[in-house]
Amino acid sequence: MKRIFISITLLFLYSTCFGQKTPVEYVNPFIGTSNFGTTNPGPIAVRGMANVSPFNVAGPQNLPLEKDSRWLSTPYVHENTFLTGFSHVNLSGVGCPELGVILAMPTTGTIKTNHLEYGTTYSNEISKVGYYSNILDKYNIKVEATATTRTGISKYSFPAGKSNILLNLGLGLTNEQGAQVNVVSPTEIEGIRSVGSFCYYKPEEAYPIYFVAKFSKPAKEFGVWKKPTTYKGAEAGWMGYNGISRLMKGYTKEVVGDSIGAYMHYDFAVPTQVEMKIGVSYVSIENARENLEKETEGKTFDQLLTSTKKEWNQYLSKIEVEGGSENEKTIFYTALYHTLIHPSTLNDFNGEYPKMKTRETLKTKGTRYTTFSLWDTYRNLHQLMSLVYPKQQSNMVKSMLQIYDESGWLPKWELNATETTTMVGDPAGIVIADSYLRGIRDFDIEKAYGAMLKSADQLEANPLRPGIQDYIEKGYLTTKTTNSGSVSTTQEYNITDFAISQLAKELGKKEDYKRFAKRSTSYRKLFDSEFNLLRPKNHDGSWLSPYNPETGANFEKNVGFIEGNAWQYTFMVPHDVKGLMKLMGGTKPFTNRLQDVFDKNQFDMANEPDIAYPYLFNYSKGQEWRTQKKVSELLKTYFKNTADGLPGNDDTGTMSAWAVFSMMGIYPVTPADPIYALTTPTFDKITIHLDTDYYSKDVLTIISKPSDKKEIINSILIDGKKHKDYFISHQNFTKARQIEFFFD
Repeated sequence: MKRIFISITLLFLYSTCFGQKTPVEYVNPFIGTSNFGTTNPGPIAVRGMANVSPFNVAGPQNLPLEKDSRWLSTPYVHENTFLTGFSHVNLSGVGCPELGVILAMPTTGTIKTNHLEYGTTYSNEISKVGYYSNILDKYNIKVEATATTRTGISKYSFPAGKSNILLNLGLGLTNEQGAQVNVVSPTEIEGIRSVGSFCYYKPEEAYPIYFVAKFSKPAKEFGVWKKPTTYKGAEAGWMGYNGISRLMKGYTKEVVGDSIGAYMHYDFAVPTQVEMKIGVSYVSIENARENLEKETEGKTFDQLLTSTKKEWNQYLSKIEVEGGSENEKTIFYTALYHTLIHPSTLNDFNGEYPKMKTRETLKTKGTRYTTFSLWDTYRNLHQLMSLVYPKQQSNMVKSMLQIYDESGWLPKWELNATETTTMVGDPAGIVIADSYLRGIRDFDIEKAYGAMLKSADQLEANPLRPGIQDYIEKGYLTTKTTNSGSVSTTQEYNITDFAISQLAKELGKKEDYKRFAKRSTSYRKLFDSEFNLLRPKNHDGSWLSPYNPETGANFEKNVGFIEGNAWQYTFMVPHDVKGLMKLMGGTKPFTNRLQDVFDKNQFDMANEPDIAYPYLFNYSKGQEWRTQKKVSELLKTYFKNTADGLPGNDDTGTMSAWAVFSMMGIYPVTPADPIYALTTPTFDKITIHLDTDYYSKDVLTIISKPSDKKEIINSILIDGKKHKDYFISHQNFTKARQIEFFFD
């Protein structure tokens, strides 16, 4: 019998729209767990700090975990079959290893502490929103897991006999080592795990994550291990805690080191269930314990699961879709689900969180978000948040300004109060300007503007814009300025300068508007008419020679472009499409060259600079059908209801955001210019529930009935009036009641 965790009122509403299926029931968390999507199927709350993921990347079939972890940026790969535990803090859709720690593993029989010995194959795997389950084959243990914002909850169904729960603090995806664990009592373990060095950056900036684990049944025996030796615990008194560096000699309930762990041992006369709840915190063990108590105390596993699913349903149902296939609905709602994982929560239940760099304890009134993968997400994810979840987006902007207050700079790729400086560009200002221009204005815009100017103009010791002096003096970075990405980094600076210019214009700062608008088109100096593509220049202004515009794809090193080549970057000037069109000789040469990108197999759906390309045909009058055809083709090719159903790394929701927008028939083609390019919607009817604290209307409906034979738009009506363009402003879009698409 189907279990539906919603009220009768909501059930009636959803059954009308979804035929008895609620949005959460369409989500398939296995999507993206193959093909380097780097998502995982474990339960997580909306923007949760905790995530209970099956950990299957450390088995005998893929020992490179110890040899080369560059490719292991996820705790779970769908094809792998050997499981060594369940990690409790993880990242979703990233391209570098980090976190994946605090691994719990139930076993039976004698205690073994080597993961290659106690690991096992598994079967009967189930993953739904807020829930994961499997059977551990070696032990015949059923594992079930759910999560709240800051806790992971597991239920282990043990057979009769000797059983164990292991907490392995030596295993993980992080490049850091070091931990401390203390068995507080037969029902509680506390500890610390060191993490850090995302993308191998700044190993000196490792930081701790704290945890408290509570068990529903007292252990018969308990103890700790430091590879390869186990130590039984003494009496069940609390030993106290004085920091990660202190080893309490003479006691056998606490241990410090790299390959360490703790265990609870049971001897059940009959099959028995044990619930384990793990609270986490980036501030302290005390806060981890409070998070655990506030979010789970007095609640059963099933009650917590019900609550988490209800929260997810509330968020996912902000967009309702009708028509389309079951697979298309699954792809859509899973994509929307993935966009609500990162940025994630950093602050504890009491509002405390660690300050940037120094990690002093600070307190926030709202949510302090973390995991700002901004090189990816500035292109579409934050625009989706602004449209559908504006309060969250407002808190994200405020979190960026907190980061500025604490560190002196806006974030680039911030993770858990550390700045990793991963990737290039100065993207936070783009997100802030875009949010403001879309009507999210409940933050200190003057502070934000000052922060944007600092990174745009400071010549010395500027971590956000390396090479800025050459950029300002020449208009571009040269092959001498940087040994990688001189052209693409110039383009990134251009896009941020465009964002500053648009915000300056809105704020009435006319001189700044003119200055940054001029700076935003300096990429034009790198356009080479010989290739009709962008090309790196040397410090003396000469072209880099010899030059092959195809070099640089598939992560090959390229002096001109980061993770791409000239084909994959030339059209990444969404703020100056008309200018690029003119450089290429007009509309027809522009369209032909853009089509070449696809025809010559240079388009990379998994590469962020490319993802707006299909929408650029809308700028060529009469060629808009190419956008509609190409977007539909890409959706069918790369987004599937399968484990490999993402084109590559989800990049903290960026690829999923592309799918959500594209399936709705709109796309925010130009960051910091609040317009949407229009294309063929996937569904017959799409209802967006707008937040009336930010928008004047509460409901917007998109109506269309495309088919395989009719996917080219013939006309568009907005509130009954003909719309003559294939773009619509965010303001007009959110004021509309109904948008109708008609097809040839």
